[in-house]
Amino acid sequence: MRNFKAFGHAIIALFVISLSAWCHGQVELDKAPMEKAEKDALFSTIQGFVGNWWNGSDLYPDPCGWTPIEGVSCDLFDGFWYVTVLNIGPIYENSLSCAKNLEFRSHLFELKHLKSLSLFKCFRSQRRHQVTIPNENWENLAGSLKSLEFRSNTGLIGKIPSSFGVLKKLQSLVLLENGLTGEIPPEIGNLNKLKRLVIAENYLSGHIPDIFSALGDLLILDLSRNSLSGSLPLTLGCLTSLLKLDVSNNHLEGNLLKEFAYLKNLTLLDLGNNRFSGGLTMSIQEMYSLEEMVLSNNAIGGDIRILKWENLHNLVSLDLSNMGLNGEIPESIIELKRLRFLGLSDNNLTGNLSPKLSTLPSLNALYVSGNNLEGELKFSMEFYEKLGTRFGAWNNPNLCCPLGAIATSNVPFGVKPCQQQIKLVESNTNASDVNKTFYSIASLCYAPNHFWWTFPLIMILFLNSYIIGL
Repeated sequence: MRNFKAFGHAIIALFVISLSAWCHGQVELDKAPMEKAEKDALFSTIQGFVGNWWNGSDLYPDPCGWTPIEGVSCDLFDGFWYVTVLNIGPIYENSLSCAKNLEFRSHLFELKHLKSLSLFKCFRSQRRHQVTIPNENWENLAGSLKSLEFRSNTGLIGKIPSSFGVLKKLQSLVLLENGLTGEIPPEIGNLNKLKRLVIAENYLSGHIPDIFSALGDLLILDLSRNSLSGSLPLTLGCLTSLLKLDVSNNHLEGNLLKEFAYLKNLTLLDLGNNRFSGGLTMSIQEMYSLEEMVLSNNAIGGDIRILKWENLHNLVSLDLSNMGLNGEIPESIIELKRLRFLGLSDNNLTGNLSPKLSTLPSLNALYVSGNNLEGELKFSMEFYEKLGTRFGAWNNPNLCCPLGAIATSNVPFGVKPCQQQIKLVESNTNASDVNKTFYSIASLCYAPNHFWWTFPLIMILFLNSYIIGL
């Protein structure tokens, strides 16, 4: 009993000591000061973006105290607060709004512990108060900066600074929806810790530099919606960790890379709306992890059957529209059980449209319009009801749908009804069989309400048979 009491007293004492230490730590944390030089640099930087009216007078006891600035985060280094995150722009509901006439101030580069810098919707004017990204002083942030983002700044113009190449700790570089021009600086290839490189929706031109051999940690590469030209660099094959590759909506040309075969982890490949040619490459079927592939609107050409499509068993979305492909739609596509979207429109595909496509359990959009498909559509009414307007098969002159489908409201738009042969065997009144054949060619399947005359036609045929028999 005596030992138990002693143990209890020890537990209570330990709790009191721990509580005291925690409270003391909180007091020290709350009292931790910010160096005047750090505070002045932060205030000047913010004023450059939001205007000199802002003086931080409502902050207590400093920008990292009880009333911090929205979008600014701090960490303790050697007992002092230092700014580690700076987000300017309407990111949060009560974020600091940017001024119309704003500027980069050199004090920004005095924030020596800054890890993340983001400017969102700050530089908005495309005609007045345009601003360029400074090319100097980035080396001052080389030891700390890990994330640098400029998003939706239409008034941010000029070239991407080559001095970004000194930011050796950078893991994320995002330059999205700005007004940047010129070429992608090859110095970006020095950033060997990059995991995300997004330089999309600007006005960049020139070739994609062959800089990727040292960027083996890269997970996301998005260079879409620019005016980039030339062929894809061979060192893209070095990005073996890459998950997303998007270079769509440029002026890129040449053959698809054989080096794609090395991108075993890639889940998204978007090369749409470029000028690629030379046919499909066998390397595509080696990208087993692909979930979404867009090659549409390229003059790639060639036979669609060249690939073993069943290898891409993870595909969810496949868009091969307007590529000049020929041949019959491969049966192996039916093995893609996760497929939800299949776009094959505006090619030179031939043959029948296999009803086995309806067995794909996840398919909810199928577009095969603008080809040379032929024969009768043999999908069930349930399939038409499931896809509705997401089934497109128009502009296939030799493709038709059965008359039985015309009675429903879910028939495919723009597909003509199949020509039906109606054979009437009449009674033997004149000691000989008289066979009459009637053909009816209906209007298009997308106007099922126009078949009001179907019943009268049947009655006429019946009466005709009856009169002949008299």
